[in-house]
Amino acid sequence: MHDLKKYIEENQDRFLEELFELIRIPSVSSKEDHKEHMYAAAEWIKEKLLKEGADLAEVMETEGHPVVYGEKILDTSLPTVLIYGHYDVQPAEPFDLWKSPPFEPEVRDGRIYARGANDDKGQMFMHFKAFEYMLKTNQLPCNVKFMIEGEEEIGSPSLENFCKAHKEKLSADVILVSDTSMLSPDTPSITTGLRGLAYMEVEVTGPSHDLHSGLYGGAVDNPLNVLCEMIAKLRDENNHITIPGFYDDVEELSKEEREEMARAPFDLEAFKKGINIKKEAGEKGYSTAERTGIRPSLDVNGIWGGYTEPGAKTILPSKASAKISMRLVPHQESKKVEQLFKDYFESIAPESVKVKVEFLHGGEGYVSPTDTVAYQAASKAFETTYGIKPIPVRSGGSIPIISLFEKVLGLKSILMGFGLDSDAIHSPNENYSLEQFRKGIETIPYFYKYFTEMQK
Repeated sequence: MHDLKKYIEENQDRFLEELFELIRIPSVSSKEDHKEHMYAAAEWIKEKLLKEGADLAEVMETEGHPVVYGEKILDTSLPTVLIYGHYDVQPAEPFDLWKSPPFEPEVRDGRIYARGANDDKGQMFMHFKAFEYMLKTNQLPCNVKFMIEGEEEIGSPSLENFCKAHKEKLSADVILVSDTSMLSPDTPSITTGLRGLAYMEVEVTGPSHDLHSGLYGGAVDNPLNVLCEMIAKLRDENNHITIPGFYDDVEELSKEEREEMARAPFDLEAFKKGINIKKEAGEKGYSTAERTGIRPSLDVNGIWGGYTEPGAKTILPSKASAKISMRLVPHQESKKVEQLFKDYFESIAPESVKVKVEFLHGGEGYVSPTDTVAYQAASKAFETTYGIKPIPVRSGGSIPIISLFEKVLGLKSILMGFGLDSDAIHSPNENYSLEQFRKGIETIPYFYKYFTEMQK
């Protein structure tokens, strides 16, 4: 790859300005009032792919937000790589915790700060710039297709039908994804496993309307109190999830497999310091790395009810609600876990309240083998640019669509992520290292090179 580093250095300012244009579009998929921004982002991506040299790029409708499809077909006899990414982002609230406006990207101390800086606009854009470089220098060795969606942050509800309807258009040899992280800037890694997800919303209703807490307090069950007590019953003193049948399909890794995982460097003190906690927590009998990689979890993502404005209002609220997510490991099925949760949550509710349980979205876990040509090509690409062989790791995160790709398209995915744990994705002050951004653009072309060579 001649002059690759030089090309990145000479064009870095332009790369950032282009990325910032995309980041400034507040493409929040979970909010209806951002629908016009979703189309604006999709159109921007289409035009960018055409400008980079794609033969075809189009905005394609789905039941929800649109998908951008693009392609560069050099020769149908050559291997084809399908790039997957997403242009939608998480909501930016609470805004007051951001040091700079979330949709006005700012570079500070060598990092881009903005919503979507990493997840996934920054990482997705690395592929655009790698694509640009390979075409401008006539070094693209294979066919490339792009599928950039707008619903990943809400569970990709429309993508399964899209993939089924356009299976032939999406045909490829492998799917390449940059939407994960690596262990550290000095220790590259390739994500070989993802947890699944079952995301629930629950509502507890007591009296028909809010009541005076003096006149009714102590005589009527408070839905907020009840909800908190019910949530507390979802885990025991060892942080073991108490839902009957929850662990039935959880794979127990062997001692040897756990020892192999433990080879990955992990600094517990740095982990705690990085998020300003004194003590880690989690399921008894497992390390912190295991708790986020090979074990399921259950967390309350939000809870509300009653009066939350400034000052006092002495009421006993009529309703209380919460959002609860469960990260699942491979072999756990999200629909089965949804039903197990619903049955248990309803069973522990007292007769004094009514309970509503809704499944919002979810998906299955994923494990990628390390003996494939695609994995070996990715490993060699990282080794070329970082000077060290990457470590295969299982991530605690979820990209539900990855397992769906294998089921619907029959394709394995390679997760070449360049994010870091310090990037604060989904949080205020999300950021992305400029060095990792550059390294991604540098590494991706080598994947194409080695993948194509190994196919011969």
